[in-house]
Amino acid sequence: NTNLGPVVTIGRASAEDTKIVFDGNAQDYHIGLDDSTDDLVIGKGSALGTTAHIVTDENGHVTLPLQPGFLASSGTQNNMAVGAYVDIIYSTEIFDNNADYNTGNYTFTAPVTGRYHFSFSLNLTAVDAVGMNYVWFLLDTSNRDYRLDLMHSNLAEADLALHGFKGTVIADMDASDTAKMRFYQDGGTAQADVDGNSYFSGYLLG
Repeated sequence: NTNLGPVVTIGRASAEDTKIVFDGNAQDYHIGLDDSTDDLVIGKGSALGTTAHIVTDENGHVTLPLQPGFLASSGTQNNMAVGAYVDIIYSTEIFDNNADYNTGNYTFTAPVTGRYHFSFSLNLTAVDAVGMNYVWFLLDTSNRDYRLDLMHSNLAEADLALHGFKGTVIADMDASDTAKMRFYQDGGTAQADVDGNSYFSGYLLG
């Protein structure tokens, strides 16, 4: 056995990446110093700077570049239907770390089993607050539904020119489960429109 002593130094204090590579049968991983950014990196494969999973900089900030997380904003949506669930059109991605959000069907698909934090905000104009019985907003997931915000007709004496709704939930999801936001209005007239500055977001807690 070779006694390496209490300190082992990898590298020559020169402008080069230094790393330890774990050479697996099906997949390699590495831990190393990315000299171009001065970051300590844990990632997939043998090359630094390609697929980083955990990154620590010289100031102690730790980032997870591939951690699932997204933020999408709403598109135009007029005269929301009455008596049926309506998908809310969050059609513009602001970011999507792991490409898990689909702007075509406004749905997030969980890449792994875990607990996910979701938030939504929605601004509606021309809400039929007098004629309807209630409106609510639902986070529809594969495991269960979460009613995140509700407005009853007795909360207003006239139709609302603008009203904001919002809510958050921590949802348990299995790999390949889906989540989307939906709207439901009971009674009244289909006249509510989606205003701008409305958002849907989510990320993996663990």
